[in-house]
Amino acid sequence: MSEYGFGLSPKAPPDVIAQREGLAGEACRALVRAGIPAYRGNLDEDSGDRPGARVRVDPLADGGVLVDWNTQGELAAAAVNSLERGVDPARLPQEIRHYEAVQTCMRGAVLGILASAGFQVEEADAHSFGSAVRVQGFTL
Repeated sequence: MSEYGFGLSPKAPPDVIAQREGLAGEACRALVRAGIPAYRGNLDEDSGDRPGARVRVDPLADGGVLVDWNTQGELAAAAVNSLERGVDPARLPQEIRHYEAVQTCMRGAVLGILASAGFQVEEADAHSFGSAVRVQGFTL
């Protein structure tokens, strides 16, 4: 696909991945200490019905540590079912509005908690990572 300009970035070297793994572990511990259910996950695995903050490492060179929020499967399924029935974007059903509100609120909470714990954080690129938070390191 690279002949069409769709090539992926190269993977980060092993030492960078190791640093990211350490940072991900610290971020996960900080969330758990704050009372947020958090767990380590892989970028390429589905979190299933496990709710909470999934902390994962993106192995690409321009990747990093990402934290995204997973709702209980029942809430996500209700939103997906509404979408499958077809919706008017100007009048979203309550299930979708609620799901989006939860994602927005939890992203804000994760950003605030990690920043307070000393991490440098920002909203990740929504096009690539949805509502994830990107953890870049520690503030000095």
